Amino acid sequence: MFSDKPPRRRTYLWQRPDWPQWRFDAAALAAPLAQVHRAQGHLAGRMAELGLAQRDQATLQALTQEVITTSAIEGETLNLDAVRSSIARRLGVDIGALAPADRHVDGVVDMVLDATQQYAQPLTAERLFGWHAALFPTGYSGRVRIQVGALRNDAAGPMQVVSGQNTDDMGREKVHFEAPPATALPAETTAFLQWFNAAPVTPTSDPLIHAGLAHLWLITLHPLDDGNGRISRAVGDMALARAEGTAQRFYSLSAQIQRERKQYYDQLEATQRGTLDVTPWLDWFLACLLRAVQGADGLLAGVLDKAQFWQRWAGTPMNARQTLVLNRVLDGMEGKLTNAKWAAIGKCSADTALRDINDLLERGVLRRLEGGGRSTGYLLIK
Repeated sequence: MFSDKPPRRRTYLWQRPDWPQWRFDAAALAAPLAQVHRAQGHLAGRMAELGLAQRDQATLQALTQEVITTSAIEGETLNLDAVRSSIARRLGVDIGALAPADRHVDGVVDMVLDATQQYAQPLTAERLFGWHAALFPTGYSGRVRIQVGALRNDAAGPMQVVSGQNTDDMGREKVHFEAPPATALPAETTAFLQWFNAAPVTPTSDPLIHAGLAHLWLITLHPLDDGNGRISRAVGDMALARAEGTAQRFYSLSAQIQRERKQYYDQLEATQRGTLDVTPWLDWFLACLLRAVQGADGLLAGVLDKAQFWQRWAGTPMNARQTLVLNRVLDGMEGKLTNAKWAAIGKCSADTALRDINDLLERGVLRRLEGGGRSTGYLLIK
């Protein structure tokens, strides 16, 4: 039988009568909160044992991961060398040869660094608009012109998150979420910013809870034409920097979210269709954050490994290209080092790459792996 009743509309968080009165079970979150705080303390203690240069390298690594992965979550691939060089320029970290500046990469870097390095400054609408303009310097998202540096106006219809819009899926589109109408955004955004800038004042208002709610609240508003996910994650990172009281970043939450991308979107969708009791979202957020902090042990090991390598070979003269390629290998390049990879990373001919490699073989910096021909691999001697 067919019903003549109109289809029942979904109720999203922002449509509920108690919006935005967030609720959560503080007792249920006490244990995961304690785990994250312990992990953060352990990581801070380990990093305090490093020298300043090594901490700078760890921060460079973590921020590079953050910029690369917050874009990757949205399906956008950024050039690793361009990101790393852009961050190094702004932090004054010496990494040898720098890649040419890239306006789009610089925009993402500017947003992430402003959020994490200037975390103590108030978050304002102008600041959000500045980040948005930095993300979209041409005024276009792909080939679509968007409203940049301002709240969206819904001129093209309601802001919706929709899947199944590819040609093969026409007719099977699914609306995962619809954001508040543009007319509500001035008041909604003001309320969010006032809340964000007010320090937690109750025993249950742990700053990590503040970070999880900030991420969720802003992504619920979806106040901009595009880039809402990246900007919401930047605001979350800003809240984490405030919680930790430091601009130095030794882990990347976005990198962990990228590893758990499906669960991330599933959690957001389920939360948007639920009630203002967001305990499940905060529980997942804290668990993801814990895995991110614990995963920094690998980053620390890499920084120490890199420092020991350069300490061993400090007296060995190398050209800028050799330094660039070896740093890429030390930063975790996938697969073995080959002549072709050297040429690609160093942006040089195969003959020049081979001369660089042979020079380092003679000096004992590299060792040739078994096998021959074009697939010959080389190993760093640490």
